[in-house]
Amino acid sequence: MFNKILIANRGEIACRVMETARAMGVKTVAVYSDADAAAKHVALADEAVHIGGPAPADSYLRGDEIIRVAQETGAQGIHPGYGFLSENPDFVDAVEAAGLTFIGPSADAIRKMGLKDAAKALMEEAGVPVVPGYHGTNQDPAFLAGEAEKIGYPVLIKAVAGGGGKGMRLVEAPGEFADALASAQGEATTAFGNPDVLIEKYIQQPRHIEVQVFGDGTHAVHLFERDCSLQRRHQKVIEEAPAPGMTAEMREAMGQAGVRAAEAIGYKGAGTVEFIVDGSDGLRPDGFWFMEMNTRLQVEHPVTEAITGVDLVEWQLRVASGESLPAAQEDLTITGHSFEARLYAEDVPAGFLPATGTLTHLQFPDGCRADSGVRAGDTISPWYDPMISKVIVHGSTRRVALSQLARALEETEVGGTVTNLAFLGALATHEGFAKGDVDTGLIARDIDALTTPAEVTLHHKVAAAMVALDLVDTGADSGFTLWAPLHRAVTLSHQGESFHIDVQVESADRQLWQMGEASIVAERHGRGWTIGGVRMPRVAWAGSVITVFDAYGIAFDVIDPLDRDASAGGDTNMIEAPMPGLVKAVFAEAGQAVQEGDRLAILEAMKMEHSLLAARDGVVAEVLAAAGDQVEAGAALVRLEEEE
Repeated sequence: MFNKILIANRGEIACRVMETARAMGVKTVAVYSDADAAAKHVALADEAVHIGGPAPADSYLRGDEIIRVAQETGAQGIHPGYGFLSENPDFVDAVEAAGLTFIGPSADAIRKMGLKDAAKALMEEAGVPVVPGYHGTNQDPAFLAGEAEKIGYPVLIKAVAGGGGKGMRLVEAPGEFADALASAQGEATTAFGNPDVLIEKYIQQPRHIEVQVFGDGTHAVHLFERDCSLQRRHQKVIEEAPAPGMTAEMREAMGQAGVRAAEAIGYKGAGTVEFIVDGSDGLRPDGFWFMEMNTRLQVEHPVTEAITGVDLVEWQLRVASGESLPAAQEDLTITGHSFEARLYAEDVPAGFLPATGTLTHLQFPDGCRADSGVRAGDTISPWYDPMISKVIVHGSTRRVALSQLARALEETEVGGTVTNLAFLGALATHEGFAKGDVDTGLIARDIDALTTPAEVTLHHKVAAAMVALDLVDTGADSGFTLWAPLHRAVTLSHQGESFHIDVQVESADRQLWQMGEASIVAERHGRGWTIGGVRMPRVAWAGSVITVFDAYGIAFDVIDPLDRDASAGGDTNMIEAPMPGLVKAVFAEAGQAVQEGDRLAILEAMKMEHSLLAARDGVVAEVLAAAGDQVEAGAALVRLEEEE
C-alpha cells in the first residue's frame, strides 16, 4: 500500500479522496492554484503545494508541474479525481515514466475509450450492443447527411471527443441537418480542439443507465447500475441506484456487457460504462446500447457505494498498489436505494446561469451524506465548476430514500449565493419522478412547474425583520426591559421589490407586526418563536443580506434609508456580463441593426459558454469589449442606440 499520494485535483473530489486515504493511513499531498490558497482540500491535506494561477491551464492542467511536486514531496502515486487530467493518456504516460503510479486505468485503455467512434467499434467487436449510427472517419457534410438519412430521423450529432453535452445536437428533420452539423462542429472545436462528429439514432424515450465496473487489469466485476436519466441539457442533476423498474434479467445483461467492455481493454480501476436505454415499453434486455465509457471515478459514485457498502476510492488505492480485485462478482449485493442531488451555485430563474459569491452560511442536516469541497466563508470562484455539494441519501426502499432526499434538501441551508436548491426540491417531489416514470426529457417537459418561484409570505418577511431589528433575543437574560410598548420599523427588499414593515413590541414575549393592511403576531414559547402560530424558521445574517431558511432559502436585503436607489440611473440599452468571465466572441458591430434575441457575444465562465442576446430590436451604437477580454460581472459589452 502507498505511504503517500498526491491528489491532482481540487474541490469535493479532492476532499473525498483525502478522507478515504486518511482512514487507510495514507498521507496526502494537495496542489492548489492562486484561487484555492484557502480552499477546503488544502486544509484537509497533510501537505499542500502551490502550482500556479487560477486558470486551469496555469495550474490543475500542468501535468509536468504536478509530477514534479509528487516527486519532491515523496508521493508514490497520483490520484486524478475526475475532470482536469483524469482521462489524459499523455499524462498517464508521463506519470509512469517518472516512476510514479497513476491511480487509474492505463493510458492504452483511456485512448481506446477516448474517442466515441473508435470506442463503439471496439465494443461491437467485444459483443456489446451499440446504437445504430455512423462512427467512421469521413466528415464530409454531404456524406454525413446521407448517413443520417440511412439511419432515419431523428438523429443525434455528437462530438467524438469530450462530453458534458458539448458538440451535441438533436436533428429532427433533414432540412435542419446542415446548420446543426456546423454548430456541433464549431462547439466541438472550441471545447476539445477536434471538430469530428458521429451520427447515431436518437432514442425517443431515452433513459440513461450506467454500469459501475471495476477491474484489476485482467478481470473485472460490475457493482450494478445507476440511473442518471434526470438531466438538463445533457447534464446530470439527480442520480439514483439501483435503476427504477430494473429486472433481474436486464441487470444481468447490462452488468455482463459492462464487464465485457472493461475486460476488452484490460481495464484497471473504477470506470463507468454508459448505456442509452429505450424506456418506451419497460426495461428489456434487448433495449439498451453502449454510449461511452468514462475511464475514471464518476461524480455520482456515492450512490453505488451506498447500496453496495463498497468504498470505491479504497478499492482504487488497493488495486493501484498491486492487489487483485477486492471482491468476486458473487460477493456483491444490493441493499436498499440511494439518491444523489447536485447542489450548485446557479441562478435558476436567469436560465441556470452559474453564480459566484462568498458562502456566508452552509449547513447540511443529519441523516444525509454531503460531499462538499467548500465551507462557510469560502468563495465560489468563476474559474471552476460552481458545485457546492452532493447531497446523498440511502433508504430501505426507493420511496423511503426519495422522502429522505426531499427532507434533506428542505433542511439544507445555504447563504451568500443563489443556488438550484429549490429546483432540486421540486424534482424530489415531482409526481412522475416519484413513480419512477423518468426519461432524459422529463425536466425539459416540466421546466415551468419545476422553476416556479417560492411564495414569499408575511411569515418570511417578519422572520427577516425580527433579525434585522435584533428582536429575537429579547428575554430577561439578554438585558431587555420594556417600560412601554416599543414601535420599530425596517425596510427590506426581495428580488428588487422593497417593502416597509413595522412592529409594536408589546412585551419580551409578544410582538405585533404590520405591513400595509396585513398584520401578524410573533410569540415566544420557551426559547423559540412562532409567527402567526407557525414556528419561526432559522435565519442567518451576513452583511446587508438576511437569509430565511424556509422554501429552500429566501434572501432579503436590508435597505439603508440613507442610501439612494442605485437602480434609478440604470441604462437599459446596455448588454452586460452577467458574471465574471472571458469574452470568447463578439458578433456585433457599430451601426449594425439587431433584433430581440440576436446573439451579440459569447462569454465563457464556469466551464460553460453563455450567449448574450439583444433584449430588444435596435441599432448597435458601440462595441465595448473584444474577444479575449477578461471582464467582471456587470461590465458593459455592447451598447444600443437610444430608442426614439
